[in-house]
Amino acid sequence: MARRTYRQSRRGEAAEETRRRIVEATFALHNEQGIAATTMKQIAERAGVAVGSVYHHFPTYDDAIGGCASHVRAAFPFPAAEAIERGNDVAARVEAYVDAYAANADVFPGAEAARSEAHVSRHVASFFEEEAAHRLALACLALGVSEPTEEARALAALADFAVFNAFAREGLPPEVAARTLKSLLTGWLAPKDPR
Repeated sequence: MARRTYRQSRRGEAAEETRRRIVEATFALHNEQGIAATTMKQIAERAGVAVGSVYHHFPTYDDAIGGCASHVRAAFPFPAAEAIERGNDVAARVEAYVDAYAANADVFPGAEAARSEAHVSRHVASFFEEEAAHRLALACLALGVSEPTEEARALAALADFAVFNAFAREGLPPEVAARTLKSLLTGWLAPKDPR
């Protein structure tokens, strides 16, 4: 009996390893060439498995996209509220907010391109809807407001992947983007801070 359990366990581990390779291959291809351009055959080739194995784990391409979206959520978690709450005043919380998003700026290089393909899959659209809602909720937390205000929406927009990517296209690292944004935002918000 123990021997059979061992074999089943090894088989399960092998299947999980195959699934992981497929998901990582899908993610890499999406970053390199986009979501719509990626095929199940390319995923199989990149993962080093048969196309049938890809279909075994993900019966449709949309299922493979869903697996990739789950991987992205786990590998690149949204900034935590605790990182924002460390500030005692609005300026400190806004700086913490910018720092939290700057820290994530270069970990998901294909984010902007993936968002432009959100129409390809409900999984992609859902991921970016969640990301935008989370970014806005943290902006409200940073500003100390319970409902989204014009300022909260502006702060959320400035912490978007696209803003950090624009700095990167100009040859400026996330640290410079963060320093610049913090300087602009704290100056803009200073008269609004009631403390």
